Amino acid sequence: MKRFLRNNALGIVLVVVFLAIWLIGQTIAGLQVYNQQRTDAGLSTIGWARYFTTSHFGEATFENWESEFLQMAMYVVLTVKLRQWGSSESKPLEGETDVDEDPLLHLDDPDAPWPVRRGGWVLAIYSRSLSLAFLGLFLASFALHAASGSRAYNAEQSMSGGTDHTTGWSYLTRSQFWFESLQNWQSEFLAVAAIVLLSIVLRQHGSPESKPVHAPYHEIPA
Repeated sequence: MKRFLRNNALGIVLVVVFLAIWLIGQTIAGLQVYNQQRTDAGLSTIGWARYFTTSHFGEATFENWESEFLQMAMYVVLTVKLRQWGSSESKPLEGETDVDEDPLLHLDDPDAPWPVRRGGWVLAIYSRSLSLAFLGLFLASFALHAASGSRAYNAEQSMSGGTDHTTGWSYLTRSQFWFESLQNWQSEFLAVAAIVLLSIVLRQHGSPESKPVHAPYHEIPA
């Protein structure tokens, strides 16, 4: 167990922090906001467990997830061809690296993942599986954001006595949906641009996301 924790410490910590922020921090704060809205509308408050089934929780969750998965999908794809002088997040300006090597050269490697040894269309998909996975997660979150967003809008209309209701499809055409999405998308691309550019001159000793502290500005780690 101790060895397992040491070998997987980064993933475990990130998942635990994510769950703590999402399932505890976000839901407690979100529940208070939602119950205040219900109180202002003359409705009874709800409990923590029921809050997970509300559109208020769903919209807040999926509008953030979609931007994260879009960011990662775009970053994975863009770094295949695009370069950044001096950045630890970029491949070298010239030449090829291990990730550029043709996987067909490793069909007979006994330790290669089975899709590589299988070859054909399985390998073709596997060689793009990371970006495809992020794209799929983005599209799923995008759709769930639209669905939960329309429910949240309809709930707000009902609480305020309004009659303007919408569906998930029609909610996609509303400026409210795109305002929610774009304000998150821009922050994600800003964060990526920040690490790409700041890693040219700034350092963090011991982090694989940084060049060695002593490395010159122009150097890109192999």
